[in-house]
Amino acid sequence: MRVGLITDTHIPDIAEAVPPEVAQVFQGVELILHAGDIYDISVIDELGKIAPVLAALGDDDSFRLLQDERIEMKHVLKLEGHTVWLVHERPLLWYNLTPQQAEGAPDVIVHGHSHTAKISDDNGTLFIGSGSPTFLNYRRGLGTVAILDITSKGAEASIIRL
Repeated sequence: MRVGLITDTHIPDIAEAVPPEVAQVFQGVELILHAGDIYDISVIDELGKIAPVLAALGDDDSFRLLQDERIEMKHVLKLEGHTVWLVHERPLLWYNLTPQQAEGAPDVIVHGHSHTAKISDDNGTLFIGSGSPTFLNYRRGLGTVAILDITSKGAEASIIRL
């Protein structure tokens, strides 16, 4: 399964709309995950023309966005047999899990908030921060998104510069 990852769009405050380059990169994805700081529901609607969208509420988002069934504080998904969390802020106390907690731990965590594009493995969990297509490293202009390829055998992610 191919999944498009996007976060921190900040539309319309930072950019007027989702950059058209995003649709080009996300061509053929089966699902899009937005990790928060959406600002306007039009972003989710626009991305929904490409593929189904799920989103996490960001710290700068209005709670009114939770009225949309696609948006939650946190999504816990099963994709190709792997547990995937979609959140806005990366969980901090990750490395001190007890064995019982680790059994319920996700295989992949998709997050935003930092505006930094970064993929890392922490105790067997793949963390993916796709940066921002409009405000990467808090600078206006074209930034990054990510692609997650997930199969029953594992998950791999790549950052795509727009």
